[in-house]
Amino acid sequence: MKDFGGRSDEELILLIQQDDNLAFEALYDRYWKKLYYQAARKTSSLEDAQEIVQNIFASLWLRRHQLQIESNLASYLAVAVKYKVFKYLAEQYKKEAYRHEADWVDFDNSTEDWLQFEELRVRLDQLISELPEKCQLIFKLSREEGLTYKQIAENLNISVKTVETQLSRALKKIRAGIQRFLITL
Repeated sequence: MKDFGGRSDEELILLIQQDDNLAFEALYDRYWKKLYYQAARKTSSLEDAQEIVQNIFASLWLRRHQLQIESNLASYLAVAVKYKVFKYLAEQYKKEAYRHEADWVDFDNSTEDWLQFEELRVRLDQLISELPEKCQLIFKLSREEGLTYKQIAENLNISVKTVETQLSRALKKIRAGIQRFLITL
């Protein structure tokens, strides 16, 4: 068996892009525990934390040939856990809201909160749809598809600076629209 202990993350990623399973295992062994603890602290469920981390590594393996990590790998994985946990918590919130909606006897503010959350989600979708077409496409590729600036620039045949500028404009418009919306709640 190869010894990958002394290899840098960048070296391991290059090997993984060449379909090296052992390099992937070494990378997994290097980070899974830290990511697992991070997810477990936020989810309060060891099983769900394990599933979140497994999904991140499965996605990493499936996208290994297109993988381009701009920052260091530890930061990239920490952000991936953050977003997966956020998505998990939103799903849990939604499930909880549906459960409370069905049980009118135990009515509390969670139904109202859920409705406000849905209103906010609808408003966010509306704000995104109001963006100029190219700006909207760049925003969706970045936020929904998880592509890097460089990948977006290559896909759309534009400069990375254009991607940065368009995303900055999109985020400013969305933030302003959300702030106005929250004031009216």
